[in-house]
Amino acid sequence: MKDDQNARPCRYVALDIHKYYSIVAGVDRDGREILPPSRVEHLDLENWLGKHLLPTDRVMIESTTNAWHVYDLLEPLVAEVLVANPIKVKQIACARVKTDNRDTLILARLLAANLVPTVWVPPQHVRELRQFISHRRRLAEMHTQVVNRMHSVAHRHHLNHPKGKDFQPKNTAWQQDASLSRLEQLQLELDMATRAHLEEQSERMTRELGRMSHEEPWASQMLYQMQVPGIGVVTGMTILAAIGDITRFENPKALASYSGLTPGLEQSDVKVRGKGITKEGRKELRWALVEVAWRAVKADPHWKKLFEELKKRMHPNQAIVTIAHHLLVVIWHVLTRHEPYRHYSPERIAYKYLTWAWALDAEQRQGMTRPQFARYYLMRLGIGSELQRVALNPKFPYRLASVEEVLAIRPELLPPE
Repeated sequence: MKDDQNARPCRYVALDIHKYYSIVAGVDRDGREILPPSRVEHLDLENWLGKHLLPTDRVMIESTTNAWHVYDLLEPLVAEVLVANPIKVKQIACARVKTDNRDTLILARLLAANLVPTVWVPPQHVRELRQFISHRRRLAEMHTQVVNRMHSVAHRHHLNHPKGKDFQPKNTAWQQDASLSRLEQLQLELDMATRAHLEEQSERMTRELGRMSHEEPWASQMLYQMQVPGIGVVTGMTILAAIGDITRFENPKALASYSGLTPGLEQSDVKVRGKGITKEGRKELRWALVEVAWRAVKADPHWKKLFEELKKRMHPNQAIVTIAHHLLVVIWHVLTRHEPYRHYSPERIAYKYLTWAWALDAEQRQGMTRPQFARYYLMRLGIGSELQRVALNPKFPYRLASVEEVLAIRPELLPPE
């Protein structure tokens, strides 16, 4: 709240944000209209807000495409800015007559009555990472569309292209088949170029995620999260971006509910019927956790055993969602309590850090070798000082750098004198 919050009576202002303009309206504590609905073009929005809003105002906006830009304009001008959950607001403020002006006044009155279901406002670095990951996901969807088009041509002409990496140069002879018309061959040629371009862009974004994973503010969280089976650089950064601040979730149940991985429930009188997962939460968080779950059940005996037990009484897809839910609980514990993953020995955790190092090049590792990188994170976690190598498979042992070697290049790890 600003210092002069008691100088004037509080006004409750709502903004209904659209693509090119916003509708602004305000009411007093009793819901009486004191700021008539006004249409403000976004080109003039900053000036308008500076002239018409007071430091004592409480303002509400809906979480839409332009919400965070408008939030940043409002935050220094008023006492408080709330971001409403658009789905829940619609459930409260449904009306037969629906116009922009009426909607804005309804939102302002809900704010005055303290009936606004709000969402968490992520800091700038979380917003940017979410947007970056969303862009990468759209590139992946475009890549899938291009590949599906090429598959469609092959299926239409009953062409059996080789298994595996279907569109590598050595596996594309089928694209010159005599049954294909000249236009179809041109289409395939253009799609191959588009696919290569999308893969190059996606790889650049993956490299950037790798660099960020070893830099603050993300490295301190990746330190704990990378211990968990199945988590890699992309999935790990996706999970952290979706969670934002782990401290806003009081317990694992709250985080699971946020992810949409909790089962629904339908109750009528004495009848109670379970439903599928709610899917009410961040879509990319569920995607990342399911990806992690599939990798975990293939690579880790503990999760593989649990998966096989679950498959005896449910469909494999349901079983993997259950595994994803359990893994999210593990992630909450390691991020909140800052502790080692209890199902892993220091050697297995060291191997996980080596897999992280293998996903990064020397520049992304900031000049550290892979053995130094793994030792660096073991030291930050406070375990494995006696380990000299990782030999989960005795035929392929991996050396770890010594503590002294890492302290020589990372003196910040030295204990205070």
